[in-house]
Amino acid sequence: MKKIIIKYIANTITNLELEELKLWLKEEKNQKTFEQYIKASYDIDTIMNKPDLDAAYKKLRQTLDAKQKSKVRILPIWSKYAAAAVVVFMFSYLYTFYNQEQQTEEVLNTFVTTVTSGVDKATLTLDDGSDIILEEGKTYTNNSVASNGEEIVYKVEEEITPNKTGAKTIAYNYLTTPRGGEFHVVLADGTEVWLNSETKLKYPTFFKEGESRKVELVYGEAYFDVSSSKNHHGATFKVLSNLQEVEVLGTEFNIKSYKDETSIYTTLAEGKVAVSNNSFKENLVVGEQSVLNKTTGDIAVKTVNIYNETAWKSGVFSFKNKSLKEIMKVLSRWYDVDIVFENKKLETIKFNGILSRKMTLEEILIPIKRNVNLNYKVDNYKIIIK
Repeated sequence: MKKIIIKYIANTITNLELEELKLWLKEEKNQKTFEQYIKASYDIDTIMNKPDLDAAYKKLRQTLDAKQKSKVRILPIWSKYAAAAVVVFMFSYLYTFYNQEQQTEEVLNTFVTTVTSGVDKATLTLDDGSDIILEEGKTYTNNSVASNGEEIVYKVEEEITPNKTGAKTIAYNYLTTPRGGEFHVVLADGTEVWLNSETKLKYPTFFKEGESRKVELVYGEAYFDVSSSKNHHGATFKVLSNLQEVEVLGTEFNIKSYKDETSIYTTLAEGKVAVSNNSFKENLVVGEQSVLNKTTGDIAVKTVNIYNETAWKSGVFSFKNKSLKEIMKVLSRWYDVDIVFENKKLETIKFNGILSRKMTLEEILIPIKRNVNLNYKVDNYKIIIK
């Protein structure tokens, strides 16, 4: 139900899932569980200037009723926390509701107003070096893989041409998402991987029976839902990424290993994993995150909020005590724009906030601009924070 609730908050829920959620919420105990989960996930009770959530819910409902009527079904009043979370950016030190009339007063640079959110797109690099562009609306298939433009799925049993010695030749593919792109891949063993923007994954088109299943996160961020070793004669699954190796039997975890960051972050969502390099080895339990320092090779382990670290997979930005510099780095990858700070003092201002990844860049920058009194200009397609 947590996954369905997250999809409801992100406005990506299907009609069937919505019916399932409504049926589940008919029980009073489930309504309380729902509200507690929303409040825990979005830190509503920790906001210094607590918003009027009843007013927010009423405003949202009126807006949806007016604009979409029969196309959108709204849950009863006890879902006010989730409804508010869909449309508001909750600042840790200031909270402002602004109406449609106020929004129209903002005059933004034409470039900013035309920047839209990322989409499903990636480049598939085959074993022979050829590149296949994958994007929404385009299909692709060969003897081992098929794509519908939103995901790519490998066949469990691939016909592989034996080499001269009679052994099967392993072919490796790369899947690369650009800035402003994301993609989903189902590997030949059934493991599912979600690639965030600016990410590159290397993997075989099939896995040899009896051998450890290995893939490489060359760079970027990816969420893994690993097919259990029980389905593969006990074969473990390993993810290599820069200076570390993550070994699992069957579990769900997130790895963030961007080229422009000094650390590699591994967050465990389900099961158990072992994170290691040449000097250290740490076993993680659910809710723990390892932080590997790329310079020293040291590994530190801390407890984190799983939702905050993996919300991107469900179509949501979840910022908890994040600096404006960190937030802008995330936004620059997703919206494929360069964002730099002219006023360095603004970099350290911190926020708690929930945002849909489907929002335009303009929709995100307007409330931030109002609440921290920042300005920005555009210079050669680069946003400069003043």
